Amino acid sequence: MVVIVRKPSLEEEQEMKNCPTWSCEVSEFEWDFEEEEVCLILEGEATVTYNGEAYPFGAGDYVIFPKGMKCHWNVTKPIKKHYKHND
Repeated sequence: MVVIVRKPSLEEEQEMKNCPTWSCEVSEFEWDFEEEEVCLILEGEATVTYNGEAYPFGAGDYVIFPKGMKCHWNVTKPIKKHYKHND
């Protein structure tokens, strides 16, 4: 299980604009992904740690979190993202 962090294609960026948004202030917390989540980071920076591996991301990144992943979030700059869930 790995987190994928990359730049979105134009098509992905357009598609994500129609998805809901989520935001979070600077904080640390544990999170379980019950479904695969795809998101486009609009603002901020965070690092997700899973099995000792750190995955940093920030504004402009396209991030895919796998279903079943239990991880630790460290939000270092207030974050805002578009997101969608896949089965």
